[in-house]
Amino acid sequence: MESRAKSKTGSAIKKLIELQPKTAIVKEQNREIEKQIDELKPGDIIVIKPGSKIPADGIITSGASSVNEAMITGESIPVEKFIGSKVIGGTINITGYFEFEISTIGKNSVLGQIIKFVEEAQGSKAPIQNLADKVASIFVPVVVLIAIVTFVIWMIIKPDDLSIAIMNFVAVLIIACPCALGLATPTALIVGMGKAAQNGILFKNGESLEELHRSDTIVFDKTGTITEGKLSVKNIFFKDVSEAEFLSTLSSLESKSEHPVAKAITEYSDNKNIKPLLITEFENKPGKGIKGRTDNKVLLAGNESFMIENKIDLTLLKSEMKKDIVQYSSLFFLAIDGELKGFVSVIDSVKSNSLEVINEIKEMKLEPILLSGDNENVTKYISTITGIEKYESGVLPEHKSGKIKTLQNAGRKVIMVGDGINDAPALVQSNVGIAIGNGTDVAIDSADVVLISGDLSGVVKSIKLSKRTIAVIKQNLFWAFIYNVIGIPLAATGLLNPMFAALAMSLSSVSVISNSLRLKKVKL
Repeated sequence: MESRAKSKTGSAIKKLIELQPKTAIVKEQNREIEKQIDELKPGDIIVIKPGSKIPADGIITSGASSVNEAMITGESIPVEKFIGSKVIGGTINITGYFEFEISTIGKNSVLGQIIKFVEEAQGSKAPIQNLADKVASIFVPVVVLIAIVTFVIWMIIKPDDLSIAIMNFVAVLIIACPCALGLATPTALIVGMGKAAQNGILFKNGESLEELHRSDTIVFDKTGTITEGKLSVKNIFFKDVSEAEFLSTLSSLESKSEHPVAKAITEYSDNKNIKPLLITEFENKPGKGIKGRTDNKVLLAGNESFMIENKIDLTLLKSEMKKDIVQYSSLFFLAIDGELKGFVSVIDSVKSNSLEVINEIKEMKLEPILLSGDNENVTKYISTITGIEKYESGVLPEHKSGKIKTLQNAGRKVIMVGDGINDAPALVQSNVGIAIGNGTDVAIDSADVVLISGDLSGVVKSIKLSKRTIAVIKQNLFWAFIYNVIGIPLAATGLLNPMFAALAMSLSSVSVISNSLRLKKVKL
């Protein structure tokens, strides 16, 4: 019974490994050749037919289809894929035919990383385990001492009957065998981590799983976390230059940046067929803007504080900045040789389930806080429609971790949720860092928990799972101890036969593992 229950706790890893197909069809010189998975290499062109599993991570080079990614992300709705889309190994193609070029395979693939994370996390210790280990280190010698005292007392009571003294001595040792105590935490962690993986949540260690249930404050980054992070240009205003010159200069500068605003501006310019300029002496100021040169002209592009910092006079366009059509937009300015030439207003949409997630977080007695580098108007607007009462605007990337530290110094246990490079220091500083899985590699590497699908509801699911897992661990420890508290006195007083002691000890282990397996049925 015990070994069967134990094998069930490792089923999450087995299921993940089974997601990998055994073979794949490789296109070589217009011929389709079936190869074993371990023969594939980056750069291979793989043919994917309807209903077949995708063998590795890559980029679609031709064709289009719908792909079921539920086994990786936990999201049941199929994802539309077309040329340039990323595909993940282990997912299932539904309808169309496409070909893709392998980018990563094996341990470096998304599935390989998930298996690695889950294995490492399941093998790690939660701090509560240290308590069990500490108790066990005292418990074992105390039990041996009780067994010896039991033997001596029974020899005094019945000096002519050695067998009774030995029987009771053995019964004490058997009933107190701390198997259940040793299984209480690891079995619950293994099942909990597996359940998390099935829902697209990766815990990197047991400590983060335990720490989540203690947290009382949750800090959200705005762009790409609470909002979609898919910005678009709403309006443009320019002065003393043509539209083409304004957009050409601004987009050429922004093309050097990975920020969502930069992508929105470059896409807008591309759609208008604006030709880029050659930019030299490029310098990025995270959270502020960009500096550069072209034709011996000094260029500045960035937010309002960046312009003020560089002594650019914004009064020339103040009336345009106050217009209703740019309210609740992020404004990005362009200055050439110290003179303001115009600005663009950029909008972002709030994720559809942000309000629902924030409400659930409040119901769990956690206080949500919004941190943003954006202006007061935009930050206040986003906080209002999502129901986050506390917010701070104009927070520079390097100051985010400081804000987290201030909360911690006030005695708060802080969760940080973010997706960008600028969130990495704050993710590390927080008690538990949660990275949105479609964010940057730096953010994902810095976090303790990764939401593979990028769905914000994963934050709520991870907290719920943490609370349930810790509750199960505490129940397990209670049952492990209660067996001993009841059993040892019975064994010492001769009321428990060693055979029944052995049965009770085995049943304590089975009850602990069976209790842990209940986590598999938890609805998140």
